[in-house]
Amino acid sequence: MKNIAIIYVTGTGSTGKLAEAVHAGAASVADMQAELIAIEGKDIVDGRYSNDAVFEKLNKADAIIFGTPTIMGGPSAQFKAFADATGGIWFGQGWKDKLAGGFSMSGSPSGDKLNTLQYLHILASQHGMLWVSTGGMPSFYAGKTDGYNRLGSYLGVMGQNTTPQGQPAAIDSGDALTGQEYGKRVAELALKLRES
Repeated sequence: MKNIAIIYVTGTGSTGKLAEAVHAGAASVADMQAELIAIEGKDIVDGRYSNDAVFEKLNKADAIIFGTPTIMGGPSAQFKAFADATGGIWFGQGWKDKLAGGFSMSGSPSGDKLNTLQYLHILASQHGMLWVSTGGMPSFYAGKTDGYNRLGSYLGVMGQNTTPQGQPAAIDSGDALTGQEYGKRVAELALKLRES
């Protein structure tokens, strides 16, 4: 059985909702096990991330999907602390040839999420990983503004947090659909790599 790890940070909870959608899509594929792994503040001490159990899970995964809110034009500080802690894995090329992907949320349609996705792509590339694009046309080409890939991102999944402050986290149904389809795509590609 193949497995996918979805490792993410959430602030207001909306990135967590998108992570759950990605997880649901990956888990829907037969012969695929998917696991959600939250990056937690308690694992960051003096700016350094440390959690051996998380790294053990990631090292065993066939694919890793990274998720972070876009904050001030880039990944969150918590995600960056995690990424910095992967230096030893990078040095040994421990994630080489694993599949990789990413997603990000912000409060506006763009919000510089592309910069965050590019950061995640570069992180994966430095590790020698194989990046998976969204692989689908945006719904607006079919005359819809709220369907699959409604924000028109090809590099990875973009979501928009439109929840008013103080309200429970929620995400757009099109963003949830995009997350589900993306998780499914990564899972199916992981299985195809096994067959080849």
